[in-house]
Amino acid sequence: MTHNTGLTPKFQPELTPPLEELEAQERRLVFRQFTYDDAWALGSLLVELARERQAPVAIDIHRGGQQLFHAALPGSTPDNDAWIDRKRRVVERYGSASYLVGARFRAKGSTFEESSRLDPDEYAAHGGSFPVTVEGVGVVGTVTVSGLPQLQDHRLVVEALEEFLSKDR
Repeated sequence: MTHNTGLTPKFQPELTPPLEELEAQERRLVFRQFTYDDAWALGSLLVELARERQAPVAIDIHRGGQQLFHAALPGSTPDNDAWIDRKRRVVERYGSASYLVGARFRAKGSTFEESSRLDPDEYAAHGGSFPVTVEGVGVVGTVTVSGLPQLQDHRLVVEALEEFLSKDR
């Protein structure tokens, strides 16, 4: 019997979802409010989902300039924290998921690194950071995962947001 970790084998590349699908995720995954308790509960849910998959990730939640949650699971490294910072900066600058920002550049026939004019040591439009958006307010923070291939980082965050927000509605 094989154990399903929920991870895609490295030899099986995944196709980028359509921009419309990625944009719809952002329109759908909106909070009524986002409190310290919400950050803790969402971060804890991400830890639970990652542990179920034995995913070697680091998880981070920011609101404004404050880190509200951070966890590093077995197999993650300090490099994951650097990736978290770089992905988070993209969301803070563009107001969209880091994966969506990168996909928009690729859809125009370029890459974020080539065309954004931003320092790649400070910004990474790779999947895994998603805006925390509050109804009637806008983007107030980020939830970020690093440690898996970029589309899997993105999907883990989206899965957690969908589950968390389905309980909140």
